[in-house]
Amino acid sequence: MTPSPAPAPALSRYRTLIVEGHEGRSRARLVAELAHLGFEVRRLPSALHHLDPALPCRELLAGPGRLAVDGNLIAELVHGPLRRGRSRVTWIQALDLADAVAERDGAMLHLTTPEVTEAATAYARVFRTLAQHVPVLTVDVGEPGGPIRAPAARSHQLWREAGQLTIG
Repeated sequence: MTPSPAPAPALSRYRTLIVEGHEGRSRARLVAELAHLGFEVRRLPSALHHLDPALPCRELLAGPGRLAVDGNLIAELVHGPLRRGRSRVTWIQALDLADAVAERDGAMLHLTTPEVTEAATAYARVFRTLAQHVPVLTVDVGEPGGPIRAPAARSHQLWREAGQLTIG
């Protein structure tokens, strides 16, 4: 698949984007591009709220305008069980977030790399479930410094609007 020159056509139709998945320079480039497209970019605090991990995200979603949230709730749902044996974010909280994003004309951006790891497999499982509630765009952010491009189509994306995205 040939990389497209900009993500604008695929992302401009959304009012809300939640960025989750692979961390790194490519993620930072994508988030910077979202700001260039007119999204107010906000990063969730690295430490989760002790009583309600989803509270900061819900507060952001309650605001006006186009919003891109560099998130960590789904990361906790994935990495919590791998690192500590349990997640501080429940499935109910994750599904509530997905519903809130969908109600705000939004989508989840699932950032991936070609590397196959236990975390990558867990992210794929989580996003298969979330795709039943909100559009999920899978973005291959590839190698550090390399192009950001879409992987081959995956059948687990259940929303008609969901799809693969090329950035770069």
